[in-house]
Amino acid sequence: MTPGAALLGCALWALLTAARALDDEMAELARMLRENCVEETGVDMALLDAINTGAAITPDPKLKCYMKCVMETAGMMTDGVVDVEAVVAIMPDDMRRKNEAPVRGCGSPSGADACDTAYLTQTCWQRANPNDYFLI
Repeated sequence: MTPGAALLGCALWALLTAARALDDEMAELARMLRENCVEETGVDMALLDAINTGAAITPDPKLKCYMKCVMETAGMMTDGVVDVEAVVAIMPDDMRRKNEAPVRGCGSPSGADACDTAYLTQTCWQRANPNDYFLI
């Protein structure tokens, strides 16, 4: 994984696990990632906002592919398979303590395609730690 992907992955994980203040560089990387994946997939931003205010993830096809885009860009998924070790490795220590067990427990479920695999993984993460889950 490149240093940029690792930094992006850290930003992603921080946003996935909590809506916390990020340093300016990480926040900018996360913003760019979100904009790129929204543009690529056409996902409805209102759907992302609803999830971030506590709504359960829905099986919307554009949302599934948005999740895949985010995970692939951050180096958390390759060829439709979630790299659990990469996810754990890019977590900051405080996040790892709270989220390593759920991430390992969810593993890399196999979906009908890469978008579905990302969706199944993200829904598992949300169920495992709903209080800290956040989707950029």
